[in-house]
Amino acid sequence: MELNRRTVIAGAAAAGIAATTLGGTAQAAPGHKPVREPFGRLADGTKVYRWSLENGGTRMKVLSYGGVVQRLEVPDRHGRYANVSLGFGDIGDYVAGSPYFGALIGRYGNRIGKGRFTLDGTSYQLSVNDGENSLHGGAQGFDKRVWDVEPFTRGADVGLHLHRTSLDGEMGYPGTLRTRVTYTLTRRGEWRIDYEATTDRATVVNLTSHVYWNLAGEGSGTIEDHELTIAAARYTPTDAGLIPTGELAGVAGTPFDFRRAKPVGRDLRAGHEQQVPAKGYDHNWVLDKGVTARPEHVATLRDPRSGRTLRIATDQPGLQFYSGNFLDGTLTGTGGRTYRQGDALCLETQHFPDSPNQAGFPSTVLRPGQTYRSTTLHTFGA
Repeated sequence: MELNRRTVIAGAAAAGIAATTLGGTAQAAPGHKPVREPFGRLADGTKVYRWSLENGGTRMKVLSYGGVVQRLEVPDRHGRYANVSLGFGDIGDYVAGSPYFGALIGRYGNRIGKGRFTLDGTSYQLSVNDGENSLHGGAQGFDKRVWDVEPFTRGADVGLHLHRTSLDGEMGYPGTLRTRVTYTLTRRGEWRIDYEATTDRATVVNLTSHVYWNLAGEGSGTIEDHELTIAAARYTPTDAGLIPTGELAGVAGTPFDFRRAKPVGRDLRAGHEQQVPAKGYDHNWVLDKGVTARPEHVATLRDPRSGRTLRIATDQPGLQFYSGNFLDGTLTGTGGRTYRQGDALCLETQHFPDSPNQAGFPSTVLRPGQTYRSTTLHTFGA
């Protein structure tokens, strides 16, 4: 069945960039008008800008390239700030080979098997960029596009409207998709993302945000001691190519049970057959709440060393938990440190992977006259 396009994906809560050093002290500051600065050029001469936002003691920096959250800083239990999002200090590194650090993902977050699907009797071949599958919208997805950015202040809130038109046939997808994504820092320091999209032909849409989190601080080492809770009694097992089999499997008695908080590393190497191709966790959890009209709390992440916490609320039916398994030490981040396996994790609110090919999954079809809407809220604490 097709769902009401009140789908919610995105973004989230409280982000911060307070000081560029770990020793900065938290100060709850009022919202400031977003500030733009140059962040380099692409090979074709296109200018890339970086926007700085501050509100409620949270600061973040966002690129017009890919809607990337380049830095996000929040305080620990002692009020000391750290950048808790992995990223690069140079636009060239993002272009050369970013594993979606901080990026806005579309048209379709996650994987579509063999890059193919059929809609209304017509078959479509998408850009294939992950073995034989299509991942995160294809080789030139939304994460690799320059967005039009419009800053705003609204009451006590500040933020950015990001606009982009994806033409019919881009990366193989049908329909011209007009997308607006709004990043808002609230007066309480929450970071909220609201997604909207319309189309002139039937298509599929699944937008999300791909921030890599390390609540101890970017480049500080492993997240295996982070404690994670996910409100989901089921998940979607995958084949060797990480495409869902269609089964909704119970988490009870498996390493995939995060219904009570536990360290990410506790069962990371348990040897479960589902962990072998993923090199750990890279799966979609079927959220107990399903699709909801408003964001509801679905996950909590806590770093016991710093005391920082991240609470995620969404109206989406799924959450992709990726434990940073494919970071291999070849990338150097904003702090000058290399990123190794397990140095961050992703919690991507979403519809299920490969939904266009899985009749039993919630639909991701968007038709003319409908509006795709989605919201996710992340709230930080310490």
